[in-house]
Amino acid sequence: MSWGTELWDQYDNLSIHTNRGIEVLDKYANFLRDRVAIETEYAGKLRRLVKNYQPKKKEEEDNEFTSRQAFRNLLKEVGDLAGQREVVSETLQLQIIQGITLLSKTLREDRKKCLNDGTMLQQTLSAQLSALERAKRNYDKAYRDSEKAVENHKKADMDFNLSRAEVERYKNIMTSKIQQSDDAKNEYANQLQKTNNLQQQHYGILLPAVFNRLQELDEKRTRGIREFIIGAADVESSVAPIIARCMEGIVKAGESINEKEDSLKVIERYQSGFTPPPDIPFEDLSKMDSSIASNQSNYSNVTYNHMTIKGTISGPKFKKPRGGILNSIFGSNKNSLTADGQKEDYSDLPPNQQRKKLQAKIAELQHKVDQETNTRDGLMKMKIVYEANSSLGNPMTVEGQLNESEHELEKLKIDLKKYQGFLDKANQLQVVNNSPQSNRNQLQNGHRTSRHSNGSASADDHNDGDDQPDDAGSLSSSASPESGLGTSHTSLPGSGQGSANENAIGEEACYETEVELSPSIGTCRALYPFEATSEGSIPMSEGEELQVIEIDQGDGWTRVRRANNSNGWDEGFVPTSYIICTLFA
Repeated sequence: MSWGTELWDQYDNLSIHTNRGIEVLDKYANFLRDRVAIETEYAGKLRRLVKNYQPKKKEEEDNEFTSRQAFRNLLKEVGDLAGQREVVSETLQLQIIQGITLLSKTLREDRKKCLNDGTMLQQTLSAQLSALERAKRNYDKAYRDSEKAVENHKKADMDFNLSRAEVERYKNIMTSKIQQSDDAKNEYANQLQKTNNLQQQHYGILLPAVFNRLQELDEKRTRGIREFIIGAADVESSVAPIIARCMEGIVKAGESINEKEDSLKVIERYQSGFTPPPDIPFEDLSKMDSSIASNQSNYSNVTYNHMTIKGTISGPKFKKPRGGILNSIFGSNKNSLTADGQKEDYSDLPPNQQRKKLQAKIAELQHKVDQETNTRDGLMKMKIVYEANSSLGNPMTVEGQLNESEHELEKLKIDLKKYQGFLDKANQLQVVNNSPQSNRNQLQNGHRTSRHSNGSASADDHNDGDDQPDDAGSLSSSASPESGLGTSHTSLPGSGQGSANENAIGEEACYETEVELSPSIGTCRALYPFEATSEGSIPMSEGEELQVIEIDQGDGWTRVRRANNSNGWDEGFVPTSYIICTLFA
């Protein structure tokens, strides 16, 4: 069925229908444009989301945990998902929307031509119908005039009062009118035949052809909408497998999380290797002579303060002892500090962490040695080739590079050997001797110093008294800020005379200005700001991260350390209630 035969008289309605159909096509194009804008915005927001949640550089060390790795993989999959949304947006824009725009333009132009042709056909038929109407009116008038002329002739012929000439005149008029009527009749018949032929051709051939063309355009528009809708769905379907793989990747990322493995990695990272402290022995003061106990207590305070002084960078007033128990524990190796404040052999770290750092450093150096060895071998081969064939190059140009490579390789091997020595030494060191509690117990020769809220210290002393203070007395009996640690050199209670013998002993155990840092036993974060109001304490701001080098001994103060751009390191005491500590395992 065609519009030309079935809708021969619906020219106006077909014109309206085809116009509305093209408007529907344009509306679908606008729909896709809005969707493309949404897809583009969605993809952009996904990419910004992925960028905002990328792990920071300071968090890279946490990437070994499966949960962090899973989150990174999730971000990668979401980034790929954003890329697929961009593909959908670009394909819809380049293929579907542009196709719809071109089709709509073509349909409008063809429709306009069809309507112009139909308008011309309608005008031609209307003109023919007007000519037929005029011919009919002329024929009607001529026929009435001829009838009247015949009637007048009959009356004149019957009237005997008229002359022969008058009757002849009426006869000539009648003949003329009859002739005009016949001519008008023939013209009317001719116009009628032409009109009928044109009308048959108009409604049978010409106008149906125009309507059929309009039908083809409308079907083309309908078919185009169908193809574009399917094409848009195909664009979405083409990325669906990739999106499905992204979803599978996200699921795999979630399934890769292993809480047990993460727990083991936490142990591996933070395990210090220290053994738990032994039981604290009971100190029965009643079995000791009071004078001996007093002397032991005084000397115990001196020994404790020596341990506290070690690593304090409050000024050049304190000197590191050339020998003694501290060096026997931590060694006298003067290692330079790294950029992050650690020693070259990482001896300031817990044993396990030290060995881990040394192993990583050795692996890094070994890799550099292998690379430099390959470079040297390549240069040597190049030199041999140049010596064999001078046309390829001058061997002397390689000589300088070869010497530089040899020098660098030798330097790397020396560093590698040095760090292997550090690792061997760390493996041979007894873990128990590196425990902070053990260090304190060793400093007291097996006895624990008891610190009270007033800052005094007492202990059973079995020390032979080799180590003495560096001035004419000892440091204050308390290691708290109130004791003036770092600046005060007051005498111990009961030893105010400050004998020359003690001075001599103090001078013998001289201290170096350059102080070796104490090992860090943990970290802490300031809960509140603190202003240093007494000597030996240091200020801190809220949220500041500090290294813990000595825990609270019961007097409410904790010894900490932080980096200082001007002096290197600052150490001192802060209130224990102002901080939250995280000690190494």
